[in-house]
Amino acid sequence: MNIIITIRWDEEASVYYAVCDEIGLALESESYDALIRRIKDAVPELLELNNIQECTSISFRTEDRQMVCA
Repeated sequence: MNIIITIRWDEEASVYYAVCDEIGLALESESYDALIRRIKDAVPELLELNNIQECTSISFRTEDRQMVCA
């Protein structure tokens, strides 16, 4: 099983959010890097809760990445 996590920027809320219907993932964070850390913590638990043992890869699809350069 290949899991694809979609990450988007919500301009109105000023947050990144990640969704994956296959495992029930829905997270948000103010920074992209913080969101990635949260995803890495949540995915193993969601795989276990959904009794998914045959996960061959996890991919990230990032859309509309917002970067601030100071």
